[in-house]
Amino acid sequence: MATKTSKSAPQQTRLWLMYPTKLITRPVIYELGKKFKLVTNVRQASVTPEVGLVSLELEGDRAEIKKAIAWMEKMGIKVEPVEINTIEG
Repeated sequence: MATKTSKSAPQQTRLWLMYPTKLITRPVIYELGKKFKLVTNVRQASVTPEVGLVSLELEGDRAEIKKAIAWMEKMGIKVEPVEINTIEG
């Protein structure tokens, strides 16, 4: 009889990221995809010379998502969950 692996199904999380001025030109989402085993999907973005606001969808293991969020917050990016029904589809 085959047994199921204990690997959990990928989780999908949508976040709002607010970048400080010093990080506007840094390729943070690219770095995120390289550093963590996550699929990134930019849902919406607005970037000016003063601030960057990005709606980002992350898909992957819950522990990886948590590590990625902690990494971004440590850099000074404000991370907040997106209300799911504001960006459906």
